[in-house]
Amino acid sequence: MKLKVQASMAIAATMLAAAGAFAPQVVEIAGKAPAQMAAEPETVAIAPGSFDLRLPGEFLKNDYPVDAPLQATKVQRGFAIMKYQVSAADYARCVADGACEAPEASAITAGDDMPATGVSYRDATAYAAWLTERTGAVWRLPTDTEWAFAAGERYADDALLLDSNGSNPAERWLARYRSETGKSEPDPEPKTRGHFGTNAKSVADIAGNVWEWTTTCYTRTRLADGAAKAESLDNCGVRVVGGKHRGYMSYFIRDGKSGGCAAGMAPDNLGIRLVREPDSLLARFRKLLPAKVA
Repeated sequence: MKLKVQASMAIAATMLAAAGAFAPQVVEIAGKAPAQMAAEPETVAIAPGSFDLRLPGEFLKNDYPVDAPLQATKVQRGFAIMKYQVSAADYARCVADGACEAPEASAITAGDDMPATGVSYRDATAYAAWLTERTGAVWRLPTDTEWAFAAGERYADDALLLDSNGSNPAERWLARYRSETGKSEPDPEPKTRGHFGTNAKSVADIAGNVWEWTTTCYTRTRLADGAAKAESLDNCGVRVVGGKHRGYMSYFIRDGKSGGCAAGMAPDNLGIRLVREPDSLLARFRKLLPAKVA
């Protein structure tokens, strides 16, 4: 039986090689000469599980804002997420390759031990595409659910739990302001890698003073009786960012304090942390061969 399996693998490898599957892993980026494969960032394996998630977006009942429903959420498939945020040095390499735009000038940090900040959702997705090309693995932004699950005990429930029926918007605004300012760092300047430590899942600096982009769109939902959704509208021009509190930012904004915050307090800084997709069968075969060095 063992010989049959080995023979089948040999036949499959031969077929893939004939089809060009084992071509050298050399990448053309922005018209530049083929680049050597980049080292993959360190990741943390997040196992499947369940948790209570306060749904993202704005929720209205009788035309007044209310707390979003709390939903028992099951993460069916585990995933790998970067242990650290994308560093300023790694983002600078993407800029040097012509695949990313330079970050906001006022937010530029430098070095492998500092997080890249002053980046928009567009910048984050451009970096993910560049890293995918450079490493051969597929990288993407997390969803809000994935981010919150990876944050573990650092995920903050943003419910205000007001006794009133929400008919006084000023009361709700003040309550949100007090809640979010109470969670803010006294010093908003980006910190060196590891400054905020790791959570119980070994993810470093999550929910520190750099908010991280997710793919989740801002949603405005009208509730019927109970928590049932009567009407829901997605606005993908605004994306959810994860941090000390959940935020909502226009996709082109690089500095949260510049006025692009769609709801709540503006994030101190905007940065990137990516999820790595599992290797495909083809990618696993390719890893059996050494990469070509340019």
